[in-house]
Amino acid sequence: MNPFPSAIRRALLRGLLGLLGAALLAPVAQAQDGKTLRIGFQKYGTLTIVKALGTLDKRLAEQGVTVKWTEFPAGPQLLEGLNVGSIDFGTVGEAPPIFAQAAGAALVYVGSEPAAPASEAILVPKDSPLRGVADLKGRKVALNKGSNVHYLLVKQLERAGVAYRDVNVVYLTPSDARAAFERGAIDAWVIWDPFQAAAEKQLGARVLADGAGVVKNYQFFLATSGYEKAHPQIIQTVLDEVRKGDLWARDHRAESVALLQPVLGLDREIVELAASRLAYGVQPITREVLLEQQQVADAFHALKLIPKPLNVFDAAPSILK
Repeated sequence: MNPFPSAIRRALLRGLLGLLGAALLAPVAQAQDGKTLRIGFQKYGTLTIVKALGTLDKRLAEQGVTVKWTEFPAGPQLLEGLNVGSIDFGTVGEAPPIFAQAAGAALVYVGSEPAAPASEAILVPKDSPLRGVADLKGRKVALNKGSNVHYLLVKQLERAGVAYRDVNVVYLTPSDARAAFERGAIDAWVIWDPFQAAAEKQLGARVLADGAGVVKNYQFFLATSGYEKAHPQIIQTVLDEVRKGDLWARDHRAESVALLQPVLGLDREIVELAASRLAYGVQPITREVLLEQQQVADAFHALKLIPKPLNVFDAAPSILK
């Protein structure tokens, strides 16, 4: 027999549900009060430099806002964090926002960096017999699903006249793909900097093809639509400081490499190679850039990598709608 009468059981259940709801909503409430900005970053690029410089933390502290930084291994994981409400702002490449929007993430594009097509590539071992993208037919190719390099592979195969289905695509994180690449378990690896530069310098990996003339490889800055709507002034402050950090890195290449090197734990020549392929000049999101992003969405839908057509302008800032 249940020791609690039904009325008491109902009251206890209501209390437990209330506590659970409060616990689940606490991070969201914290984010929406404007006293905390939770930023997701990857261990490379402009946000990493801005974090190391400390300029954004200082400027927002003057406005009574605390910055909390969370590192992610790649763009898809970062946007999953944004989707579930664990971060408010972050930066990723072209493909992750498409997959995130297709999964129902309430996100908004707020800025972008210029195209950097050489910052991602299809790599093969130095002694590989593969000489062109067409040679990938029937081969095992690894990439991080939903990352910017996913689109690179799609477009390079299209250019070479090879059907996507005719390549054995294996989804691996960068660290797992590196291990598979080293032991010869895959024929090619589609990857971005600084992993790309590290493989070139440390393993002698050869670039089969990069994004030049095929993809733009933009970097996007995104926020949750709720945070952007509630705190546009904070988002503007972030973009201002990111733009300053970006220009500082452009004009102080040696210093920015020195700043990144201990964070990445890579030799200086690797960081220098990766930095040489970056694009600089953070800018507000534009209609022209989003139209190119629409092409990415359409390509993924055509391959049934996302389940339905997507309108990227649904995630545009209100000024572009």
